[in-house]
Amino acid sequence: MAKKRITVIGAGISGLGAIKCCLDEELEPTCFERNNDIGGLWRFQKNSSEKMPGIYKSVTINTSKEMMCFSDFPVPDHFPNYMHNSKLMDYLRMYTKHFDLLKHIHVKTKVQSVRKHPDFSISGQWDVVVETDEKQEVFIFDGILVCSGHHTDPHLPLQSFPGIEKFEGYYFHSREYKSPVDFVGKRIIVIGIGNSGVDIAVELSWVAKQVFLSTRGAWILHRVWDNGYPMDSSFFTRFNSFLQKALPTATINNYLEKTVNSRFNHAHYGLQPQHRPLSQHPTVSDDLPNHIISGTVQVKPNVKFTETDAVFDDGTVEENIDVVIFATEYSFSFPFLDGLVEVTNNEVSLYKLMFPPTLEKPTLAVMELIQPLGIVLSIAELQSRWAVVFKGLSTLPSVKNMMADITQRKGAMEKRYVKTARHTIQVDHTEYMDEIATLVGVKPNLLFLFLSDPKLALEVFFGPCTSYQYHVQGPRKWDGARRAILTQRERIIKPLSTRVTSEDSRSSSWLSWMKMTPFVLTFLAAGLAYFRYIHHEISVHSRLVPKEGDMAEGHGIEEAACGVLLFATTKWIAGEDGGEKAVDGAAWQA
Repeated sequence: MAKKRITVIGAGISGLGAIKCCLDEELEPTCFERNNDIGGLWRFQKNSSEKMPGIYKSVTINTSKEMMCFSDFPVPDHFPNYMHNSKLMDYLRMYTKHFDLLKHIHVKTKVQSVRKHPDFSISGQWDVVVETDEKQEVFIFDGILVCSGHHTDPHLPLQSFPGIEKFEGYYFHSREYKSPVDFVGKRIIVIGIGNSGVDIAVELSWVAKQVFLSTRGAWILHRVWDNGYPMDSSFFTRFNSFLQKALPTATINNYLEKTVNSRFNHAHYGLQPQHRPLSQHPTVSDDLPNHIISGTVQVKPNVKFTETDAVFDDGTVEENIDVVIFATEYSFSFPFLDGLVEVTNNEVSLYKLMFPPTLEKPTLAVMELIQPLGIVLSIAELQSRWAVVFKGLSTLPSVKNMMADITQRKGAMEKRYVKTARHTIQVDHTEYMDEIATLVGVKPNLLFLFLSDPKLALEVFFGPCTSYQYHVQGPRKWDGARRAILTQRERIIKPLSTRVTSEDSRSSSWLSWMKMTPFVLTFLAAGLAYFRYIHHEISVHSRLVPKEGDMAEGHGIEEAACGVLLFATTKWIAGEDGGEKAVDGAAWQA
């Protein structure tokens, strides 16, 4: 039987993973990339193309390498934990070369339209029109993976800033910013406190006469977390996910506020927002408080403009403003899909944020249309592994059940998050990964792991929830997954160890774990009471979406039970030397 032909739209981080997943499932992928190279958003271009997202030259990712890498190709151990965009591109090229993906990619080729083939209701096929060198060509494909990302259209809400139309200085969206060279000695306002806005404000403050950061406030996380470990590898664990479900939201918010305020008081620095930490996407910056306390960045409220001045909502006026930079995020759209995926106020109706629910055949999926805390690579790759739907090996629920799931997800987001355009596709990292992994059949069975491999089970439950976990069991099991998980801490430490000291880093790491024991045991007791709650939630969910409820049955109870069982073995396992060694990504494939 001929292989099904799948088109992958975009050769960024999600597109590369999608090509590899198609090859794994014996599908035939063809990727169209409108730029002249791979990498998408993460490839620095001095002059960004129209309507293309762009990054500035100094961008360093704010998700650590172990949390963002492909699930069967670890980042080389000597690469820094937080990679500069050029290092990330090196990694993507290594991945592309190792799995021979380049031959499936057509660069300088733009997808103009995707339409249903005349017999779509029977075949599920698509007519795809592409353009290369101003010449158009039509292809027929059996499936579509849209990997164009959600940073497509710069959002420039000029109507919200009275007087900007008569401002005599220079204003632009942050996508156009590339370096601080042209801003020496300027008085600059940066509007917006997302990651880009903060990075740009901090970088400009080294050369500008003064930088003002106009914002409604945000909670600031820092990359370097407890004991010097990356923030995300400390935050995103199955144990922490369990606690977030078991404890009241107010308790989690109180803990987070106390933690971030212990570094610097957000109210004193003019950054404390009206919302609580779990109600909005946080900002990651180690440098912002240092520049505020030194006066090179001043935090200000909302602003309006005259020809030369800025008038802030608190009544203060700053004269002779030279530049205004709008770091006001992006909106997204899919004009080439001809209305197949409708976007209204940055909201879409997609099952699991992937599949249009009303298609007669589930042969089109949107990757990466999610907003987690951190990079989306590992999540987008797991989404692509769901491509077996194209092969007919699994099916989607009924339209009614898919619409119910979409409604439930939207309601949960509206209840939790401040209403803004960026909070329409928000997901929690571990929870969403497990949700998709359950459907793919690759969510780790913790109870089975505890009984068969307690050392691995301990690291899976209490360690970073890295993408390797989804290759331990189920379809496409990877023999290197166990070693990757057990050596992930070594790869975190390796690039830091450029000067040898006498202290044993392994023992200090385990000491910090043992200090957690009283805290952990306290909440394990609460976990026992949580069993019944989880069982009730699963029962309710199974009545709503029977198929998926059946697949998810027992996972919450299983994880809570493992919390008790695994910690009983901590001392024994901590003293066991696994003898694992960290190696470069390519070597794992041997």
